[in-house]
Amino acid sequence: MQTLYWFIGLFIIVFIIDYFFINKRKLSNMENKNKKRKKKIKRIGELDYLVSKFKLNEKKLNKDKVIIVISLLNSFIISFVSSIVMLLDIMIVLQLLIAFALLFSLIYALYEIYGRYLKKMEERKK
Repeated sequence: MQTLYWFIGLFIIVFIIDYFFINKRKLSNMENKNKKRKKKIKRIGELDYLVSKFKLNEKKLNKDKVIIVISLLNSFIISFVSSIVMLLDIMIVLQLLIAFALLFSLIYALYEIYGRYLKKMEERKK
């Protein structure tokens, strides 16, 4: 039961940090093209990955919804991996190896599913 509380609490904290302080700030920098300020425009790596891998039309994407889903995916991945690793009562080296394998497999699987979903939605709109 304690692991469930840990998962939910960590999920909420990571979502808030990822959405409001990282992705939302980068999205507003991408959309504000103020010529007086010559700031380096920060890109959202996950969005760039999805657009390039699945050949999505970035202009047709609802970026606010995509950013919310990306933040939810990131929060789920981090919370799930940390909760699973905390349940294991083994050496820390093995915990780190399992966490590493879980982390990369979840990132690949969830972003692959979401990218295919976005591609299917884009094709339906045509």
